[in-house]
Amino acid sequence: MIDDELKVTTRQRDGIWIIDLEGDVTTFAEEAITGAYEGVTKEGAKYIIINSRQSDYINSAGIAILIGVVTEVNRQAQKLAISGLSPHFQKIFRMVGLAQYADIFATEEEAIAAMQRHQQAAVESAQ
Repeated sequence: MIDDELKVTTRQRDGIWIIDLEGDVTTFAEEAITGAYEGVTKEGAKYIIINSRQSDYINSAGIAILIGVVTEVNRQAQKLAISGLSPHFQKIFRMVGLAQYADIFATEEEAIAAMQRHQQAAVESAQ
């Protein structure tokens, strides 16, 4: 088995960090996903989107990895959204309770718009 089935990259857009997943999210993805999350957190990320638009397969180990990220996001008082999931995986994420802790959007654009609303609300409440 090869452990490079998943390519993970990070980028920033309008103060929002995006973690792009390309490939299968399985047990072999843990180091790449958690490493990307830790990297953006060290950069000061408060708003994070996990973009899974190019991931066709997520198994139970992959879901467990994402639950671990959600747990850390809550500890760090960050805001997380997940975009690009197929309708099938959107349903699964809701069934396992991930939607309680991370907003789920069909597209990256929808997730960015929601994060921008959260950013604006945070600015307004700080004034």
